[in-house]
Amino acid sequence: MSTDDFDLTAPELSADDFLVLEDPRFDTESVAVVTGAASGIGQATAVALAANGLTVVGGDIDEDGLQETVDLVDEFDAPGRFEPVQTDLTNDGEVEAMIAAAAELGDLRYVANIAGMQHIASIPDFPIGKYDLLMDVMLRAPFLTAKYAMPHVRETEDGVGAIANMSSVHGHYATQDKPAYITAKHGLEGLTKSIGAEGEGRLRGFSVSVGYVLTPLMVNQIEDTAEERGISEQEVVEDVMLGQARTKEMMTPAAVANLFVFGFSRHAEHLNGADLLFDGGYTTTYA
Repeated sequence: MSTDDFDLTAPELSADDFLVLEDPRFDTESVAVVTGAASGIGQATAVALAANGLTVVGGDIDEDGLQETVDLVDEFDAPGRFEPVQTDLTNDGEVEAMIAAAAELGDLRYVANIAGMQHIASIPDFPIGKYDLLMDVMLRAPFLTAKYAMPHVRETEDGVGAIANMSSVHGHYATQDKPAYITAKHGLEGLTKSIGAEGEGRLRGFSVSVGYVLTPLMVNQIEDTAEERGISEQEVVEDVMLGQARTKEMMTPAAVANLFVFGFSRHAEHLNGADLLFDGGYTTTYA
C-alpha cells in the first residue's frame, strides 16, 4: 500500500451524494444552523439540509467559502435555502447574533456544531494560545449555540428539535500529539449528554463520531503528523489514519452530512444524549 493508492483530494460534492428524507418538519419554515459551513463537513451538511428543504443559516469566518456554499445550493437547485452569516465563533456576541438571525427566518429547530480546527504537538510543546483558540471554536462556541438556540426551539409550536455536535473517534479514545482536539471532543460528548438531559425528550442532543474524513483539514494534517512523529507521509496514511480501521477507506464529507440529516429527522427520535459512531471499526474491532 502507498499514498498513491489514496486520492488525497477532498471530493467535489454532487447532488446525488445526499440522503433526502420525508419529514413533516423538513421545509423552509424550519431553520437549521450549521457552523463551519464554508468548507468540508460543515459545507456538505449545509447543502444536505438545504437539499431536504430546510432553511439553513451557515456560520463561518470564511466569507468566500460561504459564497461557495451558496453557489452549491443554487447549482443543485435545492428546495431549501441557504443564508450565509459571517461569524467569528470566538466572539460571543457574533455567536448570539448568528442564532438570533436564524430565529428571525422561521422556526429554529436544528443546530449542527461542526466548525473545527487542528494543531499537532505534544502536551509539553503545545502553544497555550492555540489550545485556547481550539477550545473557543470547538467547545465554547457549541455551548453558546446551545445556550442561545434552546429557548427558540422550545418556543416552536411543538418544541421539537435537535442540537448535534461533530465529535470524533477522538471523543472515545486518545492518540498522541492531539491533546487539545481530544480534550474538546471529549467535552462535546459531555455537552451532548447535558442537552439530552435538559431537552425533555422533544429537544434532543446527539453527536456524530467518525474516523478520518477526506476534508482539507485532514489533508493538511498528513505533513504535520509526519513531521511530529518522524515518519513518512505514507506511514501516516497507512498506520496512523487507516491502520486500526477495518474499513480501509476514508469517509467523504457528504457521507458524514447524511448522518446529520438522519439524526435531525423523525426517524431518529430515540437518538438522544447519544453518539452516532460511524468509524469503520476504529474503536470496537481489532485485527
